[in-house]
Amino acid sequence: MRSQDIRNTFLNFFEEKKHSIVPSAPMVLKDDPTLMFVNSGMAPFKEFFLGNAQPKNNRLADTQKCLRVSGKHNDLEEVGYDTYHHTLFEMLGNWSFGDYFKKEAIAWAWELLTEKFGIDKDILYVTVFEGDEEDGIPMDQEAYDFWKGYIHEDRILMGNKKDNFWEMGDQGPCGPCSEIHVDIRSAEEKAKVEGKTLVNMDHPQVVEIWNLVFMQYNRKANGSLENLPDKHIDTGMGFERLCMVMQGVQSNYDTDVFTPIIREIETITDKDYGKNEKVDVAIRVISDHVRAVAFSIADGQLPSNTGAGYVIRRILRRAVRYGFTFLDKKEPFIFRLVDVLVQQMGKAFPELKAQRQLIENVIKEEEASFLRTLDQGLVLLDRIIESAKTKEISGAKVFELKDTYGFPEDLTDLILRENGFTYNHKEFDEKLKEQQGRGKEASQLKSDDWTVLIEDEEQEFVGYDTLEAQVKIAKYRKVTSKKDGELYQLVFNITPFYAEGGGQVGDKGYLEDVHGDVVYIIDTKKENNEVIHFAKTLPNHINEIFKAVVDENQRYRTECNHTATHLLHQALRDILGTHVEQKGSAVHSKYLRFDFSHFSKLTVEELRDVEDFVNRRIHGKLPLKEERNIPMQKAIDEGAMALFGEKYGDTVRTVRFGQSIELCGGTHVKNTGDIWHFKIVSEGAVAAGIRRIEAITSDAVKDFYAENSRAYSEMKNLLNNAKEPVKALQNLQDENTSLKKQIEGLLKDKAKSIKGDLKNEITEINGINFLAKKLDLDASGIKDVCFELGSQFDNLFLLFGAENDGKAILSCYISKELVASKNLNAGTIVRELGKHIQGGGGGQPFFATAGGKNPQGIEQALKAAEDYLK
Repeated sequence: MRSQDIRNTFLNFFEEKKHSIVPSAPMVLKDDPTLMFVNSGMAPFKEFFLGNAQPKNNRLADTQKCLRVSGKHNDLEEVGYDTYHHTLFEMLGNWSFGDYFKKEAIAWAWELLTEKFGIDKDILYVTVFEGDEEDGIPMDQEAYDFWKGYIHEDRILMGNKKDNFWEMGDQGPCGPCSEIHVDIRSAEEKAKVEGKTLVNMDHPQVVEIWNLVFMQYNRKANGSLENLPDKHIDTGMGFERLCMVMQGVQSNYDTDVFTPIIREIETITDKDYGKNEKVDVAIRVISDHVRAVAFSIADGQLPSNTGAGYVIRRILRRAVRYGFTFLDKKEPFIFRLVDVLVQQMGKAFPELKAQRQLIENVIKEEEASFLRTLDQGLVLLDRIIESAKTKEISGAKVFELKDTYGFPEDLTDLILRENGFTYNHKEFDEKLKEQQGRGKEASQLKSDDWTVLIEDEEQEFVGYDTLEAQVKIAKYRKVTSKKDGELYQLVFNITPFYAEGGGQVGDKGYLEDVHGDVVYIIDTKKENNEVIHFAKTLPNHINEIFKAVVDENQRYRTECNHTATHLLHQALRDILGTHVEQKGSAVHSKYLRFDFSHFSKLTVEELRDVEDFVNRRIHGKLPLKEERNIPMQKAIDEGAMALFGEKYGDTVRTVRFGQSIELCGGTHVKNTGDIWHFKIVSEGAVAAGIRRIEAITSDAVKDFYAENSRAYSEMKNLLNNAKEPVKALQNLQDENTSLKKQIEGLLKDKAKSIKGDLKNEITEINGINFLAKKLDLDASGIKDVCFELGSQFDNLFLLFGAENDGKAILSCYISKELVASKNLNAGTIVRELGKHIQGGGGGQPFFATAGGKNPQGIEQALKAAEDYLK
């Protein structure tokens, strides 16, 4: 059975069981601060499990894109070395929210596997939670009894808390689970070792394929458990592993989920899969990682140096590194696999088709960039090896290569071993733990349990219509982190505060009670469909009615910028073409940032046209026309733009200003005239095919022009109030260029005259022609002198120092024959001598320079040069 048919069979089966089939949620999470990526099938449904929202149907089924590369669930280092772990994987799931429970979940799982898929029941094992004394939970007898109706008791195994009790996190809904394992070993192997002894023992052919989670408890902050008011079913079946079973192969990578990609890698690299273990690992790594990176980009997460973007960059760089080391690929090639991936999965996940060109462009540029990094790292590593005094390299230097230059530790280790070196692993690990510790301490968050004051089923947002409201605190909790200290999170029954989302920052403001006591709201965020208000203190009279007031000035400036992003989007599509798509935005009170797909830098004329387009609509005073809670399809039919990577419900809100219409939950001005003016302050590249515009509106534009006017007046004063300041400035530049040329000529003449004197000062030490001297020349003049003397003397060692503009310069020249015969290296020498001038530098073995901030140290450096000749 083909993978596409396996997926469809699963979804059709549960559709017949009255489940609504829902599309996969974007893999990149927007409103869950506890996760970077969806790492399990249940993550998109957390709001339902927590009771913060109600699904339209209490029975759902889907195939969910998941990524496990960070945090608690991190499979990255296993990927490639075994045959069943992946970074990106599909999780087939069926869900019940307060509807059916263990009986139906077990019955349907067995029916699907043994009847619809025809899997032999004699190769299946199931596990049941054995109970836990510490939590006071008995063995799951109910699940055991249901399983007895389908499978022999000898195949029902007890599982411990680690394997058979599933938790959302340190707090929240949780419960026992039953795993279904499959044994696909040969008959000979089964005769030797009984399958049940290999369950949960990381055997590549005895693997878990489905986990049925019975959500019936809530884990509190103190670790205790309480019963949930409603019981839920959360199941997850590994699609890739199911395909392995159904297609009768011994590895996920031998299924048609991966074989088309693997064949393409073989073609591109001229390497064969299945003949060399190191090559096989590399091919598995690349075929897995290209899926993770492609889906992440399609869902809106570009590689970057921080957060989720750094995780994606790390995955891609791992793939590049394996291709570089084991497949001999020194040029970009992974981007060429995207076409095969789209053909294989584009029907089930149309975002891949829609974003194909962007995915290819971004991957290709990232590959090229990292390959340059690898080249740079190889040069640096060569220098470390050349300057090493022992065969063990400092772990701190290896860590610096990884942390500062992005050069992988395992590649460093490989190259060192090839050259007969090793490195201090303990020192490296200490540096790594030190870095990780700093990150964990800063981000670690401790949360108390919610204290519930009002049982309010659904919170109401009234912030589109008012900036004030009479509210009650429905619940609150204390959270503590090293970064922010102690804060309180408050949830109101209704709120005028907009929670951060859609690129727009959260509102600030205050709460005031009838006694005049005020608590300031410093931020507002959304978590699991609830608006969370952050405060540094808790109100004194927690159960009273409060007046909640949003900061009007900040909201107004933010609304101006948010509305401007809509007009900017319209302008870019009108002027550059309809290929332009929004790829991200940040709307603050002081500025806006807009990322969009486009293939080249905008010209001055295009930027001016974009500004004019937006400002015409501002000055046209277009009124806001919004529709709330309209069907998604109706909004699309009316021309509203939906953004890839965003999660939309069945009903949406549309925001229209003239011909600009977008799906948007943010807040906006009532009329474009309120914005006053729009000004672009920068435009540049973010990634291949992605540009970024930063702009300002309203008061920020007034401040911008005021500052420019002040600077212009100062410039005119410096130019003696010239009537044509631009022309006067051009004349100054021309004059400066002419003077520079004259100075360069004089310095060259000076260098020529110095050369004759320097020849007579060269002395011989141990057969080496040597001179160390301070010169009154710039760096370029010193270099000329070095190479001129180098052409006239053999076995020459020169060290020259100079002081320019209060800074120190050292230049070292060593004849190439000395570099070879005496193992001298100018780069190493200037780095060491650079300490005297409080600086550093480097270069080639025969010529290198160093710069520093301590000219007084030049004489010490010159005296120390002789030590290298002894």
